[in-house]
Formats: sequence, C-alpha cells, structure tokens
Amino acid sequence: MALTSPAPSRSLGAFRRPVEATGWKSWVFTVDHKRIGIMYGAVALFFFLVGGTEALLIRLQLAAPDNTVLGAGLYNEMFTMHATTMVFLFVMPLAAAFANYLLPLQIGARDVAFPRLNALSFWIFLFGGIFINTSWFLGGAADGGWFMYSPNSSGLFSPSHGVDFWVLGLQIVGIASLLSSINLIVTVLNMRAPGMKLMRMPVFTWMVLVVQFLLLFALPVITVALFLLSFQRNFGASFFDVDKGADPLLWQHLFWIFGHPEVYIIILPSFGIISEVLPTFSRKPLFGYKFVVFSGATIGFVGWGVWAHHMFASGMGPVSVAAFSVATMLIAIPTGVKICNWTLTMWGGKLWFTSAMLFAIGMIVLFTIGGLSGVTHAVATADTQQTDTYHIVAHFHYVIVGGAVMGLFAGFYYWWPKIFGKALNERLGKWNFWLMFIGINFTFGPMHVLGMQGQPRRMVVWPDKLTGEGYFDLAFWNEVATWGAFTIATGVSVFLWNVWYTHRKAEVAPLDPWDARTLEWMTASPPKAHNFDAIPNVHALDELFHRKYEEVDTDKGVRLKKTSTAEEVLAAEEARGDAHIHLPSPSYWPIVLAFGLPIIAYGIIFNLIMAFVGAAIVLLGAFGWVLEPSVAEPGDYESPSDDHHMKELDPVG
Repeated sequence: MALTSPAPSRSLGAFRRPVEATGWKSWVFTVDHKRIGIMYGAVALFFFLVGGTEALLIRLQLAAPDNTVLGAGLYNEMFTMHATTMVFLFVMPLAAAFANYLLPLQIGARDVAFPRLNALSFWIFLFGGIFINTSWFLGGAADGGWFMYSPNSSGLFSPSHGVDFWVLGLQIVGIASLLSSINLIVTVLNMRAPGMKLMRMPVFTWMVLVVQFLLLFALPVITVALFLLSFQRNFGASFFDVDKGADPLLWQHLFWIFGHPEVYIIILPSFGIISEVLPTFSRKPLFGYKFVVFSGATIGFVGWGVWAHHMFASGMGPVSVAAFSVATMLIAIPTGVKICNWTLTMWGGKLWFTSAMLFAIGMIVLFTIGGLSGVTHAVATADTQQTDTYHIVAHFHYVIVGGAVMGLFAGFYYWWPKIFGKALNERLGKWNFWLMFIGINFTFGPMHVLGMQGQPRRMVVWPDKLTGEGYFDLAFWNEVATWGAFTIATGVSVFLWNVWYTHRKAEVAPLDPWDARTLEWMTASPPKAHNFDAIPNVHALDELFHRKYEEVDTDKGVRLKKTSTAEEVLAAEEARGDAHIHLPSPSYWPIVLAFGLPIIAYGIIFNLIMAFVGAAIVLLGAFGWVLEPSVAEPGDYESPSDDHHMKELDPVG
C-alpha cells in the first residue's frame, strides 16, 4: 500500500528522495500509477488497431450486395469480436489509462491508494484481452454478438469454444475493472490534498469517480450472467434453456442492466476530458461547474432505470415499455444540461483552436447527433421499427465513436506534453481531426438512411433486390459508408505518425503550454516518481489558475492580471519539499497472480487439471505478494549528500 509522507523536515542531513527507476524491469514490475497508465494506454491503442481492422473487414464485406469477402461464420465472429474489442479492450481501458495517470495528480496525491492492486488490475486486463483473442487460433472466435443473446449462445447454436473464450475472458477483464474501481474510489475519497473539497475537484476527476461507482455496481450483474452462461455451456446447467422451463429473456435483463450503465461508463470520462479542455482553450472558467458535476452524477443514477429500452421488441408488455420510455426521455435532460454548459463556456471566450479544442468541439457536435437519434428510440413504436436495423448502428456509433473516442483524442492532444514532455504536432493533429470527423460522418451518417430503408444488422449480405434508385439506393450508401471507414483509418494513421514524429523530432514542451488551470500542471513534465515534492494546499477550484492570476481593479472593471508563471509556482512548491518521501517497492507478484487467471480459464475449456494449475499459480502470487516488503528498500533512495537535491531544497545555496 502507498504510505503518506511524514511531516516536512528541514534537516538537510535527512533529505532523501526516491530514485527514478530505469530499464525494462522498471516498467514490467512497476507500481507507479503513471507508468501503469501509460501501459494501459499503449495496450488499449493496440486493441484499437485490432478492432479497427475488424471493422474495415466488415465494411469491405458490406460494400457491395451479395459480397464474398467474408464467409457467414467468419463474419459473425468478426462483428462479435469488433464490438467486444472496442468496448472492453479499447474504450474502457483507454479511459482507465487517463484515470490512472491523471487522477492522483489532479487531487494532489503521490499515488493511488493501493499501488500493487493497480498493477494487478493492468496485468489482469492484459492477460484477459490476450486470452479472448487467442480464440482466433484455437477453434474460432465468439460468434453470437457482443450481447450474446440466448439461445444463440448455447452449445446447440454455437458448438465451438468461441463463446467460452468470450465468457471467461470477460470475467477476467471484469475482475480488472472491479479492482480498479475500488482503488480509484478509495483514492478520491481518502487521498485528496489538504483543502481539496469534493466541489473543488476537477470535472474529469468527478466523472471518473461516477464511472467507478457504476463499475462497482454494474460489473457484479454481468458477472452473474457470465457465470450462469458458463455453467450452462460447460457443466450442463439450464438457466436459459426453454426446454427445461427457463426463460432466455433472463439473459437479456441481466446483460442490459449492466449494458446500459456501460454506455455511461464509456462516455462519462470523455465528458470529463472536454470539461477540462474547453475552459483552458476558451480562456474562461467552465460555465456552471456544479451543474456539470451534478448532471454527470444524475446520468449515472438515472442510467440504471433505462436498460429495457433495448428490449422493446421482446414482448415485455405495455406497462414496462411505457416506464422505460419515460426514463429514456428523462435521461436526455442532464445530458442536455452538459451540452448547454459546454456551449456557454465557449460563448464569449477567447477561443484557441488547438487540436485538443477541435476534438472537444467535434465531440459535442457528433455526440449531439447521436443523442438526438437516441431520443427517438425512447418512442417505443419507432424503436420497434428501427431495432435490428442500421439506424441503431448509426446511433450508437455516433455516441461511442463520435462521443467517447473523439473525447479521448482530445485528451491525447491536451495531456501529451504533461505525460511525455513533448507536445504532439499541431499541423498533423488538425489533419488527424478533420479526417476522423469527416470519416465518422461519412461512415455512420449513411447508416441512418440504410436503417430507414430496412437494411438489417448482423447480416453477412444484403441482397441486390433491395437496391433502389437515388435516395433509396442501398449500394450507394453502403459504398459511402465503406469509404468513410477507410477515411477514419487514415485519420488514425496520421495520429500514429504524429506520435512517432513527436517522439523522434519534437522539442521539449514548456511546463505549462496551454496556460492550464488544474493541479496536474503544477508539477514537472513528465512528473517525478513521487508526483509532488510537497503535497499542495488547495484553496479554490482551478487552484493553479488562481496561483498564476489575481483580480485587479481597473477603469474598465475587474480584470485578471498574471502574477506568476507555472515555473515560478512549481519552484515555490519545490522549495518547501518534504524531506522524506516513501513509495512502495516494485513487485512482480501481481504479474504472477494475474497470469494464473487465464490458465484457469483454459483449463475450464480444455482440461480441468490445467484449471487447478492456474489456481495454484494464483495462490502462489497471493502468498508472495503478502510476504514481500511493502516499502522501497534503502538502496532505492538517493544519498542525503546528493549535491543536486541539496540545492533543490536550499534555493539560496
């Protein structure tokens, strides 16, 4: 566990700081939240490329009628794994990457509450993602859709092991998310800097906190559903078998009780990101901070009451349909509040159209389009006609790709200088934005038309006889959507080139390149292992901004005057640095423990003896973890006589 610093001491002889670790072991065995955040991001981006490749293959298959790029079975596997990868292995872990890296910095903490648990979460996620994708090489991937409706997911209709890999893999990945949620909740509630009240926390931290509570209560529901399905497929249970008196709708209820909060688990981190980006590049505070915070919390709460709008065509009955229709309409209100607040933040501001700002504005535009099409699905009669058509595909892709993904890319461009010390190239960033923005509209905009013309979802081919003329020409709109998908892929390629170019060519960025407002910019770039030499004292929302600016009276009224730079603020903080800073030691036991989980899963699928071997590895990892030292060894700290740090502590000398 992370240890808090003792009271500051001015004894130079006792001055000790953690050594910055280097080499591959410093990454593989790290428990530093920043390095774990970077690794989360790197793995998530890899899975983004995997899921994107799957999407391009799907679009190639649908580019023309009666196409033969993919066979029917492979097509089913492809759209199942595309959705699974994008939701569970890209968007969620990429949001976790930002949360892991930034949340302790934003609240003025040295680390998360449980650093080793944080490392365990990452390794479980990594091994779980690899496990799911090994199904491609061990008999075929899951083919029942990311929703895995019964009875399609039963052994009768899906006799291969693909669904078993999916079920067990998601259970493993779910453990990672559950552990992370507990860790981040405890971190926010117990490790905020002195003076940082809840209503002084940045909006990104608030949205991450809401998401962790959603995960804490939603994941057990899907875990129960996955256990039931796993026992039905592997041990002869009959939880969803109609022939034995069970009801397959039970699966749908369990899945969507998790599945609709999952939508907000995906989108709320991006809401938090653009709530940080917009004020910075509008040169004014976020309009209605409290409204934005409470609307996010309201979305999280009301999101539990709308799950069955995914089931309007299942024959639930008029009372249930009416109740969930009303709830779906109501949840649009707090979302609309956020959009109004973001718009009013920009209104009258001195807008600076950086790449991060463009992605934030693009996110608002695209998410609004997706939200408006989503509200129409609250009308049950309309939804019943549109469900299982490409109109639904258009809606949720505008929300997830246009909303969540664009928001996450805004975060890349905004925080890259903080994380790596170099700013991504702005010219390439603007190309990245416009290609993705245009591509998203050209890919998913036509799907509204395709859906209204009756093109069904999840069909490997659409027959030539459905092709009409002009507006009704399915061939034309499918071709446009396919070109749009490759335009998005080109935009992503530009981003990857930008990352490589920045790593090789870019100069070191200033400490505060955007004139930012929050605590993460009040430390070095990249931050030190211990984040802050002295835990900051917080006196206001946007603490760094208030340390750089003060209000002065002029003939034209009260104006802001810059009195300090970020460098001067940081120097003042370092001058009062804590004498003793303790950090937890690196550990390889989280890797050992995490590695045992996929071994158990392979055993359940192929041979139960292997499952016992995996369980033994898990127990070995747990015992090793318990018995190892919890704090770094004396050799991991710099000598008290280090001249560099003597001068750092004594600026006069």
